[in-house]
Amino acid sequence: MRSTPLALVPALAAASLLLAACSGEPAADGASSGAPAAGEEVVGYDVSAVEADEELAGLLPADVAEAGTLVVGSDASYAPAEFIAEDGQTVVGYDVDLITAVAARLGLEADVQPADFTGIIPAIGSRYDVGMSSFTINPERLEQANMISYFEAGEAYAVQAGNPEGVDPENLCGLVVGVQTGTVEDEELEATLIPECEAAGDPVEPLRFEAQTDVTTALVGGRADVMWADSPIIAYAVEQTGGQLEQLGDVFASAPQGIVVSQDDPELTEAVQAALQSLIDDGTYGEILAAWGNDAGAVETAELNPSVG
Repeated sequence: MRSTPLALVPALAAASLLLAACSGEPAADGASSGAPAAGEEVVGYDVSAVEADEELAGLLPADVAEAGTLVVGSDASYAPAEFIAEDGQTVVGYDVDLITAVAARLGLEADVQPADFTGIIPAIGSRYDVGMSSFTINPERLEQANMISYFEAGEAYAVQAGNPEGVDPENLCGLVVGVQTGTVEDEELEATLIPECEAAGDPVEPLRFEAQTDVTTALVGGRADVMWADSPIIAYAVEQTGGQLEQLGDVFASAPQGIVVSQDDPELTEAVQAALQSLIDDGTYGEILAAWGNDAGAVETAELNPSVG
């Protein structure tokens, strides 16, 4: 199956309005959110041809099977993994295509609902059946939920093009560092970077936003000196801001990301894991990631609760 251009392409003007609404302030002049500019083609994957597998569908818990819908929580501000399309409502991205394909393999429709990132995991098993939002698998999250690995991503920094502030990726002390609230990068900033810089007498200033798009806008507009996020998000922001940003240094701290399922729902966990593995095995999974230019993060096994440091 070949990739299909999506009609739902976020326009720069619409993205700027959305950013202003999320942040409560105007977007910086000329700033792009990291979403595609008007007229630019976003290539996604045509998931409509993914066929259901009756045997895998038989693994579903009765309530989900009867509903016919897999309700998915996703923070739609993390392009290209998950972001809002031009209509201002539809969530698109490689995470969305992947979980839609998982649902289709199980004979379900995917209902992907935009959500605040920090509120997704606590609502798994009640408001949402699963969470699909670039969740890095770590011990803290494994204590709260089951996690099925589906992608390998690192972390990276971005700065304004040409690095006008002369940011050293080995020393962020004394700088304004932009991160999305609740991400692994935010946790590392709080637990490691802030104490280290305070001890060195050169405090770092965290600049936190609920939406990653606002972090990107803050960097483009000069409110942040450096942005810290997952490597696919950094790469996409650099591409979509039209040369206004650049990646600083190499990708580091590679780790698996996972689909989140309730620990109290072993049937749904097994069904989602088996469906994802079937998509890996038949090549659909790889085609989806390739359609979004992120096949470098592909995994070979949909592992449940992998051991992580």
